[in-house]
Amino acid sequence: MSLSSLAVAGHHRRHRASVPGSRRHRPAVPGSPPSDRFSSSVRFPAAAGASPRGPPRRSLCTCVLGSGGGALAQDAGATAAVLAGAYSLVFAFDTLTQRNLIQQSLSRKLVHILSGLLFMAAWPIFSNSMEARYFASLVPLVNCFRLVVNGLSLAADKGLVKSVTREGSPQELLRGPLYYVLILILCAIVYWRESPTGVISLAMMCGGDGIADIIGRRFGSQKLPYNHKKSWAGSISMFVCGFLISIGMLCYFSSLGYFQLDWTMTLQRVALVSLVATVVESLPITEVLDDNISVPLSSMLMAFWSFGY
Repeated sequence: MSLSSLAVAGHHRRHRASVPGSRRHRPAVPGSPPSDRFSSSVRFPAAAGASPRGPPRRSLCTCVLGSGGGALAQDAGATAAVLAGAYSLVFAFDTLTQRNLIQQSLSRKLVHILSGLLFMAAWPIFSNSMEARYFASLVPLVNCFRLVVNGLSLAADKGLVKSVTREGSPQELLRGPLYYVLILILCAIVYWRESPTGVISLAMMCGGDGIADIIGRRFGSQKLPYNHKKSWAGSISMFVCGFLISIGMLCYFSSLGYFQLDWTMTLQRVALVSLVATVVESLPITEVLDDNISVPLSSMLMAFWSFGY
């Protein structure tokens, strides 16, 4: 082959190498990352002893609405929503009472049961920030302010008085109803979604004690020998319903990843807490210590002793 032919062939090889999209083998440089052509299909194993790290737990509202907004906006929106729901609940039962569709005593107890449980059930819509619990506590704090203002007769809200008092007296707002919202604030700030203690305490106060009053009034002909104001039917219903509602709320928060429980031990511990709270509620001390104080505080002590947090 002539020298001119070799020159032409070399020129063609250089031309093909410069065309875009052409493939040429390049030796791998030690320590360099793999090319994009392989990175999409090849997965390298983790280092020995390393454990896979799952995604961080997100609040229910973040999962539904996305994480575009900040935690402050999320908590403010959640507070407004829960506050609106609380007002709507009281207004709905007040309307039913005014139309004589349900009795005033039943309306009061249904508000007692549902307001606390729904407030607790709404905790997951708040963000994971440290300030979220304080935003949530604003809801019972607003109701606390309303109770104090109306209880001191600085304002007159007849609907509020009828919906949450036994005798229709404004001064009664400063006793049981006020203790109730203070316990809501305490559990939200101290225990929040991080401990079964607060969940069980609210379940016993709202669900157990509330249902015990309804059942006791209707089927409580057999009174307790040491307290003729309480009945066997009311005490049994408090133990059973308080236990079931506590377990239900623990399952709810556990399914959302807020805490993990050994359910065999949890059933035994919740049964013990329910028994102690039922015994305390049955004692003839209502004139000295309101049920909205004795039931949740005894539940807190036993739950904290049982669960350790």
